[in-house]
Amino acid sequence: MRNTGRTTGAVVPITTTDDVSHFAHRTEYVYLPPAWFRGATPPTLPVVMMIAGEFNTPSDWMRTGNAIPIVDAYAKQHDGNAPVLVFVDAGGSFNNDTECVNGPRGNVATHLTDEVRPAVISTFHTSSSAANWGIVGWSMGGTCSVDLTVMHPDLFHSYVDIAGDAAPVAGTTRQTVDRLFGGNAAAYASFDPATVMQKHGPYVGVSARYEEADQSGMPRWRGQHAGAHHRPPGGWKPPSQGGAGLGGRGDGGSANQGQEAVQLCAENRAVDISCTIDNRPGRHSWQFASTSFQDSLPWLSHEIGVSSA
Repeated sequence: MRNTGRTTGAVVPITTTDDVSHFAHRTEYVYLPPAWFRGATPPTLPVVMMIAGEFNTPSDWMRTGNAIPIVDAYAKQHDGNAPVLVFVDAGGSFNNDTECVNGPRGNVATHLTDEVRPAVISTFHTSSSAANWGIVGWSMGGTCSVDLTVMHPDLFHSYVDIAGDAAPVAGTTRQTVDRLFGGNAAAYASFDPATVMQKHGPYVGVSARYEEADQSGMPRWRGQHAGAHHRPPGGWKPPSQGGAGLGGRGDGGSANQGQEAVQLCAENRAVDISCTIDNRPGRHSWQFASTSFQDSLPWLSHEIGVSSA
Protein backbone atom coordinates (compact mmCIF):
# COMPACT_ATOMS: atom_id res chain seq x y z
CA MET A 1 0.00 0.00 0.00
CA ARG A 2 3.04 2.29 -0.14
CA ASN A 3 2.91 5.39 -2.31
CA THR A 4 -0.89 5.47 -2.42
CA GLY A 5 -3.35 8.26 -1.81
CA ARG A 6 -5.41 6.72 0.97
CA THR A 7 -8.21 8.79 2.49
CA THR A 8 -8.34 6.71 5.67
CA GLY A 9 -5.73 5.00 7.76
CA ALA A 10 -5.13 1.29 8.19
CA VAL A 11 -4.91 -0.98 11.22
CA VAL A 12 -2.35 -3.78 11.18
CA PRO A 13 -1.20 -6.31 13.80
CA ILE A 14 2.33 -5.96 15.11
CA THR A 15 4.51 -8.74 16.44
CA THR A 16 6.14 -7.76 19.72
CA THR A 17 8.38 -10.07 21.68
CA ASP A 18 8.52 -10.97 25.36
CA ASP A 19 12.25 -11.67 25.31
CA VAL A 20 13.00 -8.97 27.87
CA SER A 21 9.82 -8.85 29.96
CA HIS A 22 8.73 -12.50 29.70
CA PHE A 23 5.20 -11.07 29.77
CA ALA A 24 2.82 -13.31 27.82
CA HIS A 25 0.68 -10.86 25.87
CA ARG A 26 -2.01 -10.94 23.25
CA THR A 27 -1.78 -9.55 19.71
CA GLU A 28 -1.19 -5.80 19.61
CA TYR A 29 -2.18 -3.42 16.80
CA VAL A 30 -0.98 -0.26 15.06
CA TYR A 31 -3.00 2.40 13.27
CA LEU A 32 -1.18 4.07 10.38
CA PRO A 33 -2.64 7.41 9.19
CA PRO A 34 -3.04 8.25 5.48
CA ALA A 35 0.14 10.36 5.53
CA TRP A 36 2.19 7.26 6.40
CA PHE A 37 1.45 5.68 2.99
CA ARG A 38 2.60 8.59 0.83
CA GLY A 39 5.87 8.35 -1.04
CA ALA A 40 8.40 5.59 -1.48
CA THR A 41 9.38 5.56 2.20
CA PRO A 42 7.27 6.29 5.28
CA PRO A 43 7.59 9.66 7.00
CA THR A 44 8.92 9.76 10.56
CA LEU A 45 5.65 10.26 12.43
CA PRO A 46 4.81 10.85 16.12
CA VAL A 47 3.23 8.00 18.08
CA VAL A 48 0.54 7.62 20.73
CA MET A 49 0.45 4.52 22.92
CA MET A 50 -3.19 3.59 23.63
CA ILE A 51 -3.78 1.76 26.93
CA ALA A 52 -7.20 0.44 27.94
CA GLY A 53 -8.57 -0.73 31.28
CA GLU A 54 -8.29 -3.79 33.48
CA PHE A 55 -10.92 -5.96 31.78
CA ASN A 56 -10.00 -4.96 28.24
CA THR A 57 -8.14 -6.37 25.24
CA PRO A 58 -5.79 -4.46 22.92
CA SER A 59 -8.59 -4.07 20.37
CA ASP A 60 -11.17 -2.59 22.75
CA TRP A 61 -10.04 0.99 22.09
CA MET A 62 -10.99 0.29 18.47
CA ARG A 63 -14.12 -1.84 19.00
CA THR A 64 -15.71 -0.03 21.93
CA GLY A 65 -13.76 3.22 22.21
CA ASN A 66 -14.37 4.25 18.56
CA ALA A 67 -10.72 5.31 18.24
CA ILE A 68 -10.31 4.65 14.50
CA PRO A 69 -13.20 6.83 13.23
CA ILE A 70 -12.02 9.55 15.63
CA VAL A 71 -8.41 9.57 14.43
CA ASP A 72 -9.48 9.19 10.79
CA ALA A 73 -11.71 12.26 11.15
CA TYR A 74 -8.79 14.17 12.64
CA ALA A 75 -6.56 13.07 9.75
CA LYS A 76 -9.16 14.16 7.21
CA GLN A 77 -9.12 17.64 8.70
CA HIS A 78 -5.31 17.78 8.59
CA ASP A 79 -4.46 16.59 5.07
CA GLY A 80 -4.04 12.98 6.17
CA ASN A 81 -1.74 13.82 9.07
CA ALA A 82 -2.34 12.15 12.43
CA PRO A 83 -0.24 10.25 14.94
CA VAL A 84 0.50 6.57 14.61
CA LEU A 85 -1.48 4.76 17.32
CA VAL A 86 -0.29 1.57 19.00
CA PHE A 87 -2.93 -0.43 20.87
CA VAL A 88 -1.06 -2.35 23.54
CA ASP A 89 -1.82 -5.26 25.83
CA ALA A 90 -1.44 -4.24 29.46
CA GLY A 91 -3.22 -7.27 30.94
CA GLY A 92 -2.19 -10.40 29.10
CA SER A 93 -5.50 -12.04 29.99
CA PHE A 94 -8.99 -11.13 31.12
CA ASN A 95 -9.21 -9.60 34.62
CA ASN A 96 -5.45 -9.44 35.22
CA ASP A 97 -5.13 -6.06 36.91
CA THR A 98 -1.46 -5.24 36.33
CA GLU A 99 -1.65 -1.43 36.58
CA CYS A 100 1.23 -1.53 34.05
CA VAL A 101 3.83 -2.22 36.75
CA ASN A 102 6.54 -4.86 36.98
CA GLY A 103 5.59 -7.53 39.47
CA PRO A 104 4.02 -10.95 40.08
CA ARG A 105 1.25 -10.22 37.57
CA GLY A 106 3.76 -9.56 34.80
CA ASN A 107 6.54 -7.18 33.83
CA VAL A 108 4.17 -4.96 31.89
CA ALA A 109 6.12 -1.72 32.22
CA THR A 110 9.17 -3.39 30.70
CA HIS A 111 7.05 -4.87 27.91
CA LEU A 112 5.68 -1.45 26.95
CA THR A 113 8.94 0.48 27.19
CA ASP A 114 11.52 -2.09 26.07
CA GLU A 115 9.55 -4.22 23.61
CA VAL A 116 6.53 -2.41 22.18
CA ARG A 117 8.14 1.00 21.71
CA PRO A 118 11.26 -0.29 19.89
CA ALA A 119 9.11 -2.59 17.73
CA VAL A 120 6.93 0.29 16.55
CA ILE A 121 9.95 2.45 15.77
CA SER A 122 11.79 -0.24 13.82
CA THR A 123 8.76 -1.67 12.01
CA PHE A 124 7.08 1.57 10.96
CA HIS A 125 9.99 4.04 10.87
CA THR A 126 8.31 6.32 13.42
CA SER A 127 10.06 8.95 15.49
CA SER A 128 12.16 7.66 18.38
CA SER A 129 12.27 11.04 20.15
CA ALA A 130 10.46 11.28 23.48
CA ALA A 131 9.11 14.64 22.34
CA ASN A 132 7.12 12.80 19.64
CA TRP A 133 5.67 10.07 21.88
CA GLY A 134 2.50 10.39 23.93
CA ILE A 135 0.19 8.07 25.86
CA VAL A 136 -3.60 7.96 26.12
CA GLY A 137 -4.89 5.80 28.94
CA TRP A 138 -8.40 5.02 30.09
CA SER A 139 -9.29 3.81 33.60
CA MET A 140 -6.38 1.56 34.65
CA GLY A 141 -4.67 2.78 31.50
CA GLY A 142 -4.99 6.35 32.73
CA THR A 143 -2.95 5.44 35.79
CA CYS A 144 -0.46 3.75 33.47
CA SER A 145 -0.15 6.88 31.33
CA VAL A 146 0.95 8.95 34.32
CA ASP A 147 3.37 6.35 35.65
CA LEU A 148 5.07 5.57 32.36
CA THR A 149 5.60 9.23 31.49
CA VAL A 150 6.92 10.48 34.82
CA MET A 151 9.12 7.38 35.18
CA HIS A 152 10.41 7.54 31.60
CA PRO A 153 10.55 11.14 30.36
CA ASP A 154 13.32 9.93 28.04
CA LEU A 155 10.67 7.87 26.22
CA PHE A 156 7.38 9.81 26.56
CA HIS A 157 6.68 13.54 26.86
CA SER A 158 2.88 13.87 26.93
CA TYR A 159 -0.05 11.95 28.33
CA VAL A 160 -3.84 12.03 28.55
CA ASP A 161 -5.14 10.40 31.72
CA ILE A 162 -8.83 9.54 31.27
CA ALA A 163 -10.38 8.74 34.66
CA GLY A 164 -7.32 7.04 36.09
CA ASP A 165 -6.23 6.79 39.72
CA ALA A 166 -3.52 8.79 41.48
CA ALA A 167 -1.28 5.68 41.66
CA PRO A 168 -1.43 1.94 40.96
CA VAL A 169 -4.12 0.40 43.16
CA ALA A 170 -5.32 -3.15 43.72
CA GLY A 171 -7.11 -2.72 47.05
CA THR A 172 -5.76 -1.05 50.18
CA THR A 173 -2.17 0.14 50.16
CA ARG A 174 -1.05 -3.08 51.86
CA GLN A 175 -3.05 -5.22 49.43
CA THR A 176 -1.64 -3.26 46.50
CA VAL A 177 1.93 -3.80 47.71
CA ASP A 178 1.28 -7.52 48.17
CA ARG A 179 -0.69 -8.12 44.99
CA LEU A 180 1.22 -5.97 42.52
CA PHE A 181 4.71 -6.01 44.01
CA GLY A 182 4.96 -9.24 45.99
CA GLY A 183 5.18 -7.34 49.27
CA ASN A 184 8.08 -5.14 48.11
CA ALA A 185 7.34 -1.65 49.45
CA ALA A 186 10.33 -0.14 47.67
CA ALA A 187 9.03 -1.45 44.35
CA TYR A 188 5.64 0.07 45.15
CA ALA A 189 7.26 3.44 45.85
CA SER A 190 9.17 3.26 42.56
CA PHE A 191 5.81 3.20 40.71
CA ASP A 192 4.09 5.86 42.82
CA PRO A 193 3.84 8.99 40.60
CA ALA A 194 4.09 11.48 43.47
CA THR A 195 7.22 9.78 44.83
CA VAL A 196 8.75 9.47 41.36
CA MET A 197 8.15 13.13 40.51
CA GLN A 198 9.54 14.38 43.81
CA LYS A 199 12.65 12.24 43.40
CA HIS A 200 13.16 13.24 39.76
CA GLY A 201 12.84 16.99 40.26
CA PRO A 202 12.13 19.42 37.40
CA TYR A 203 11.11 17.91 34.05
CA VAL A 204 11.69 19.52 30.66
CA GLY A 205 9.04 19.56 27.93
CA VAL A 206 6.62 17.14 29.62
CA SER A 207 2.87 17.88 29.54
CA ALA A 208 -0.24 16.28 31.01
CA ARG A 209 -3.98 16.43 30.53
CA TYR A 210 -6.62 14.91 32.80
CA GLU A 211 -10.09 14.00 31.52
CA GLU A 212 -12.50 13.56 34.41
CA ALA A 213 -16.19 12.67 34.56
CA ASP A 214 -18.33 15.08 36.58
CA GLN A 215 -20.70 12.60 38.19
CA SER A 216 -22.77 15.09 40.17
CA GLY A 217 -26.08 13.45 40.88
CA MET A 218 -24.95 10.13 39.42
CA PRO A 219 -24.57 6.82 41.31
CA ARG A 220 -21.28 6.28 43.09
CA TRP A 221 -19.58 3.34 44.72
CA ARG A 222 -20.53 3.05 48.35
CA GLY A 223 -17.91 3.95 50.93
CA GLN A 224 -15.76 6.97 51.59
CA HIS A 225 -12.36 7.40 50.03
CA ALA A 226 -9.58 7.49 52.58
CA GLY A 227 -5.96 6.62 53.10
CA ALA A 228 -3.08 6.90 50.68
CA HIS A 229 -4.10 8.61 47.45
CA HIS A 230 -7.67 8.91 48.78
CA ARG A 231 -8.35 5.23 48.19
CA PRO A 232 -11.49 3.59 49.56
CA PRO A 233 -10.79 1.11 52.37
CA GLY A 234 -10.41 -2.31 50.79
CA GLY A 235 -10.38 -0.74 47.34
CA TRP A 236 -13.29 -0.94 44.95
CA LYS A 237 -14.03 -3.36 42.17
CA PRO A 238 -16.89 -3.54 39.68
CA PRO A 239 -19.55 -6.24 39.88
CA SER A 240 -18.33 -9.32 38.03
CA GLN A 241 -21.30 -9.22 35.68
CA GLY A 242 -20.77 -5.57 34.76
CA GLY A 243 -17.02 -5.20 34.35
CA ALA A 244 -16.57 -6.21 30.71
CA GLY A 245 -16.04 -3.20 28.51
CA LEU A 246 -16.05 -0.76 31.40
CA GLY A 247 -12.32 -0.52 31.85
CA GLY A 248 -12.33 -2.53 35.05
CA ARG A 249 -13.97 0.13 37.18
CA GLY A 250 -17.69 -0.27 36.53
CA ASP A 251 -20.31 2.33 35.68
CA GLY A 252 -20.08 5.11 38.24
CA GLY A 253 -16.36 4.86 38.86
CA SER A 254 -14.46 6.46 41.69
CA ALA A 255 -16.04 9.29 43.64
CA ASN A 256 -12.70 11.00 44.13
CA GLN A 257 -10.92 10.76 40.76
CA GLY A 258 -11.58 14.44 40.11
CA GLN A 259 -9.84 15.34 43.36
CA GLU A 260 -7.01 12.96 42.51
CA ALA A 261 -6.55 14.76 39.17
CA VAL A 262 -6.28 18.06 41.02
CA GLN A 263 -3.71 16.46 43.33
CA LEU A 264 -1.69 15.05 40.43
CA CYS A 265 -1.85 18.31 38.50
CA ALA A 266 -0.45 20.20 41.50
CA GLU A 267 2.33 17.63 41.79
CA ASN A 268 2.98 18.01 38.05
CA ARG A 269 3.34 21.75 38.28
CA ALA A 270 5.68 21.47 41.25
CA VAL A 271 8.19 19.73 38.95
CA ASP A 272 7.55 21.84 35.82
CA ILE A 273 5.15 19.46 34.07
CA SER A 274 2.46 21.58 32.43
CA CYS A 275 -1.03 20.23 33.02
CA THR A 276 -4.69 20.91 32.39
CA ILE A 277 -7.86 19.31 33.76
CA ASP A 278 -10.97 18.87 31.63
CA ASN A 279 -14.16 18.06 33.55
CA ARG A 280 -17.38 17.12 31.77
CA PRO A 281 -20.59 15.30 32.67
CA GLY A 282 -20.36 11.56 32.35
CA ARG A 283 -19.89 8.18 33.95
CA HIS A 284 -16.91 5.86 34.09
CA SER A 285 -17.78 4.27 30.76
CA TRP A 286 -16.34 3.66 27.32
CA GLN A 287 -18.61 6.40 25.98
CA PHE A 288 -16.83 8.87 28.25
CA ALA A 289 -13.44 7.48 27.24
CA SER A 290 -14.29 7.84 23.55
CA THR A 291 -15.49 11.43 23.91
CA SER A 292 -12.43 12.30 25.97
CA PHE A 293 -10.10 10.87 23.34
CA GLN A 294 -11.85 12.84 20.63
CA ASP A 295 -11.63 16.09 22.59
CA SER A 296 -8.02 15.63 23.68
CA LEU A 297 -6.60 14.40 20.35
CA PRO A 298 -5.97 17.90 18.90
CA TRP A 299 -4.15 18.93 22.09
CA LEU A 300 -2.06 15.78 22.20
CA SER A 301 -1.27 15.95 18.48
CA HIS A 302 0.05 19.47 18.94
CA GLU A 303 2.11 18.44 21.96
CA ILE A 304 3.85 15.57 20.17
CA GLY A 305 4.45 17.44 16.93
CA VAL A 306 1.88 16.12 14.45
CA SER A 307 1.87 18.27 11.33
CA SER A 308 -1.09 20.66 11.21
CA ALA A 309 -1.14 20.83 7.41
